[in-house]
Amino acid sequence: MPVESDAELRELLGLRRIAVVGCSGTAGKDAHEIPKYLQEHGYDVTPVNPFAEEVLGERAYDSLSEVEEEIDVVNVFRPSEEVSGIVDQAVERDDAKVVWTQLGIRDDEAAERAEAAGLHVVQDRCMKVEHQRLR
Repeated sequence: MPVESDAELRELLGLRRIAVVGCSGTAGKDAHEIPKYLQEHGYDVTPVNPFAEEVLGERAYDSLSEVEEEIDVVNVFRPSEEVSGIVDQAVERDDAKVVWTQLGIRDDEAAERAEAAGLHVVQDRCMKVEHQRLR
């Protein structure tokens, strides 16, 4: 289910539990500042970063499949060529509802697989930008 309308984006932005794959512990990086913004605006952010134990005051997981918390949205800050594997992990979960890739990140084949599995897909859009624009 490709997400295209503002109404659909608003609905997805209402989901509060976000796993951020590629969440960075380095201040100033988009992969740090955007999850921080989301956290500051009431979202539950679960970092996925195999090189950190903690990011933004939250336990960091090595992979999406290891995340113990319930999640709604899988927000991807990894290169496009890694999206396919991340989508596979999202599809295996019974709680993920959305795969959202950040600006410049897309994999149409992986998006089709996610959609076929019943997930909503947003590609090549920034959650912070859309939140600021629509909320």
